Amino acid sequence: MSSVLEAAKQRSETPFRYDMVGSFLRPQALKDAREKFSNGAISSAELKQVEDQEIIKLVEKQKSVGLQAVTDGEFRRSWWHLDFMWGLDGVEKAEVDKGYQFQGVETRAETARLTGKIGFTTHPFVDHFKFLKEVSGEDVIARQTIPAPAQFLAELQRFENIEATKSIYSDEEELIQDIVKAYKAAILAFYNEGCRSLQLDDCTWGMLCDKNYWEARQKEGLNVADIAKLYARLNEETIAGLPSDLTITTHVCRGNYHSTWASSGGYEPVAEHLFGIDHIDGYYLEFDTDRAGDFKPLRYVKDQQVVLGLFSSKTGELENKEEIVNRIKEATEYVDIDHICLSPQCGFASTEEGNILTEEEQWNKLKFIKEIADEIWK
Repeated sequence: MSSVLEAAKQRSETPFRYDMVGSFLRPQALKDAREKFSNGAISSAELKQVEDQEIIKLVEKQKSVGLQAVTDGEFRRSWWHLDFMWGLDGVEKAEVDKGYQFQGVETRAETARLTGKIGFTTHPFVDHFKFLKEVSGEDVIARQTIPAPAQFLAELQRFENIEATKSIYSDEEELIQDIVKAYKAAILAFYNEGCRSLQLDDCTWGMLCDKNYWEARQKEGLNVADIAKLYARLNEETIAGLPSDLTITTHVCRGNYHSTWASSGGYEPVAEHLFGIDHIDGYYLEFDTDRAGDFKPLRYVKDQQVVLGLFSSKTGELENKEEIVNRIKEATEYVDIDHICLSPQCGFASTEEGNILTEEEQWNKLKFIKEIADEIWK
């Protein structure tokens, strides 16, 4: 271990040196219960009972592999993002002709569409967090994950949704401000239930890094730099003025569905805007393949923690430890070792379908990450 790594220190708050993005493979008992519920064979109360039991088991398992921040695995959700959007005022679940396009795979064809002005009254996720906080105890941090405000805006401006969005918001700035207000209210509702670590998941930046994507947007007359500025402003305004003891992190992804991906390209096109967002305490960044580019864009990071997603959640095969350590050393050319943490590049199940690996492989992957983290941050 080189001297640059030997001086590394542990952390006592999120993100931790050894961390996790959020979602876990759904256990078979949960899959069976969800199918029975969709077929009308069990009630919502019976489904909740199974969810509760499986989340309790999951929390204990996360503790057993040494995670200091735990989630509910997103076990009550079908999607990493849409379920949250559907719970906001003025939003409905809608079907579309085509699902999201991944490499050789298409998802279920669902979206979130506006039916009225966006707002926050109540949200099922608040009760979900309350349960997580209760079963987590005091020895770990209960962390809440939700899609970033920019991700919500991008969903509302999809080709299939833009007409409905414009019919309610002829002025884009009014739309932006209503998203900000609704999100702030939601975040404070989580905070009031004891949440002190909240993660904003955001695929918009990964798409803006993709050359094919931004060339297509430019043909539509849209400037990618302007979109990046808008997304950064929206996210920043949302998290401005929140309680000082609430840790805000964000996770940047290039797509994670059934072990496939959606976009490719390094962070350079968006780095200045992405890493210039104020009030973010840490960035969970995908770096498990060369599709994410090199570490040079990290020169724009200020004093935030950078959680290097050097490990793939898409496969059960363990990475080469020597190669991982060497990549961490490479990253220290741009970020101090005490501003680096480790995690998988994404969750193991961004949707209920999950990635193609076993639960045993999932846990072995996390144990492997901890093994490396423990060697570096003694």
